[in-house]
Amino acid sequence: MIPRLGDQYDVTIEVISKPRAEYQTDAWFEQDLPVAPAVMVEDEIVTEGADVSLEIIEACIRRHLEAVTK
Repeated sequence: MIPRLGDQYDVTIEVISKPRAEYQTDAWFEQDLPVAPAVMVEDEIVTEGADVSLEIIEACIRRHLEAVTK
């Protein structure tokens, strides 16, 4: 689902997958990154610790792309 959005909107998609326990370490929290499962677009956390719909992710990508072109 996510890689397809990268092709559709010509954006770079980075997927980080680690064991769940690694997301709960002090080192992870020190990086100020969200707890998995999470989706971020630029610095905006779209969802953290829950599933999210494809439509919500797409809307966030479009908002960020529009802001860049203005």
